[in-house]
Amino acid sequence: MKIKTRMIGMDLDGTLLTTEKKLTPYTQDVLKRAIAQGIIVLPATGRPVSGVPEEIMHFPGIRYAVTANGGRIVDVQENRTIYENLVPVDKAYAILSVFEKYDTLREIYYDGIGYSEETMLKNIHRYIEPGPMADYMVATRRPIPDVHAKFVETNRPVDKVQGIFASLADKDEALKELEKIKDIEITGALSQNVEINAKDVDKGNALLRLGQILGIPGEEIMAFGDGTNDRKMLEKVGTGVAMANGVPEVKAAADYITASNDEEGVARFIEKYVLD
Repeated sequence: MKIKTRMIGMDLDGTLLTTEKKLTPYTQDVLKRAIAQGIIVLPATGRPVSGVPEEIMHFPGIRYAVTANGGRIVDVQENRTIYENLVPVDKAYAILSVFEKYDTLREIYYDGIGYSEETMLKNIHRYIEPGPMADYMVATRRPIPDVHAKFVETNRPVDKVQGIFASLADKDEALKELEKIKDIEITGALSQNVEINAKDVDKGNALLRLGQILGIPGEEIMAFGDGTNDRKMLEKVGTGVAMANGVPEVKAAADYITASNDEEGVARFIEKYVLD
């Protein structure tokens, strides 16, 4: 049975990309076939715009990208933001103040660019195990001397605030404090990170909003994800698909479960259930 689908949103890390952060030839072929069929295909990621791989941003036929967990939707081809919902200055300040109490790698996103402290990026393995994720962080973040100083100097709302904790116990304590801050969305994609967006910002709302702009109803939108920041997306779209490597709460929220990211689960599901 084929699922009527006019838009497909895909998380990147742990979903569309392999553990080695690769877009396999088979996956590329399936995406091209979906685009040729008239389906809107786009990344739906927690990454800043600057952190989306060039091969995806310039993939033939991909026009849109949901970034910063839905805090910013961009038209890739025209290089413009078509929607943003930012963390207010007072909320961002309160969030950073909590992160600063702990041993964290802190990040703020402005205009699709992720800013991190240079000294922490040089000690990235204190916060993220050596491997593709750590390499991605170092390669895509703009190093600055002091995140707090950058925030105070810029003094305007941010796309997203992120903290990556050296200690999971510290993360748990910080979450208790963060939950007292009103009108924010708290989520994460890694075991040790906390991602915070403005109220009502999530990938699901972003996909539905883009669907409204393009005249595509929610029931004809499909989404793939694996992490906690994907749960609402899978719940809200017409067809939510979790990866076999996904966390339990994401699998529970999904309509279907496909093979893992290293088994090209996104492409296999699209080929079987979507393509003519």
